[in-house]
Amino acid sequence: MKNEALQRFVDEAEHIVFFGGAGVSTESGIPDFRSVDGLYNQKYDYPPEQILSHTFFMHRPEEFFRFYRDKMLPLEAKPNAAHLKLAEWEKAGRMTGVVTQNIDGLHQAAGSRLVFELHGSIHRNYCMKCRKFYPPEYIRDSRDPVPVCSCGGRIKPDVVLYEEGLDNDVVDGAIHAIRSADLMIVAGTSLTVYPAAGLLRYFRGRRLVLINRDATAMDAECDLVLHEKVGEILSSLS
Repeated sequence: MKNEALQRFVDEAEHIVFFGGAGVSTESGIPDFRSVDGLYNQKYDYPPEQILSHTFFMHRPEEFFRFYRDKMLPLEAKPNAAHLKLAEWEKAGRMTGVVTQNIDGLHQAAGSRLVFELHGSIHRNYCMKCRKFYPPEYIRDSRDPVPVCSCGGRIKPDVVLYEEGLDNDVVDGAIHAIRSADLMIVAGTSLTVYPAAGLLRYFRGRRLVLINRDATAMDAECDLVLHEKVGEILSSLS
C-alpha cells in the first residue's frame, strides 16, 4: 500500500527533488558510514572523523591518503536501480534536482545532470598550488605516498573534509531546487550530518517522503515513510 501511495505522489508531482545520503549507494557495494558494519565502526589508528579532517590532511598527509585510497575510492562501483530511476525521471522532465551527500559520482554515471554534490566528488582532484586537474585514477595509482602535481604542489581531492565549509554555489543551487519542488524524496540518510541535513527546512512543497532503512528524527514530519532499501522502492515505480 505504501508503494502505491508513493506512485500516486510521483504521478501527481510536476517538480520532484531527491535528497540522498550514503544509503543510496550501499546497493552499489559502497559501505555507509554509521551502520553496524559501516566505515565509522571499523578500526584504524585514528578515528575516520579525524582522518577525514582538514587538519589531519594538512599535517599527516601520508596517513590521510593511505586511508583515502583504501576506503574512499570505489572506482569500480556501478549505478544501482535508484540512480538509474532518478536519471530516467530527469530525462522525462520530472526530476528537477538531485541533492546528494555522496562523493562517488554514481548519479552522473547513471545519466543525471542536475546534481548538487554537497560534499564534493572523488572524481575531481586539484593541485593546491597551480589548480591543475587530476582524475581519481591518478590518486589511486600514484606511487608517491602523497600524490603531487607536475609543479610539485600537493594534490587534494575535491571533497569537503571536516572543518571545511560547503561550496556556496552548490548550496544555493540545492536550495533553489528544494524550494521549487512539490515532491521531495529523502532517501538513504540518517539526517544527522549538518549543515547538509538542514537544507530540508527550505522545502515548502506538497509532499515529503522518507525512504531509509532505519528510523530518523524526521519520520514524524513526513507524509510517507518507508523503512526499506532505496533501490528496491524506486525501481518499483514508473
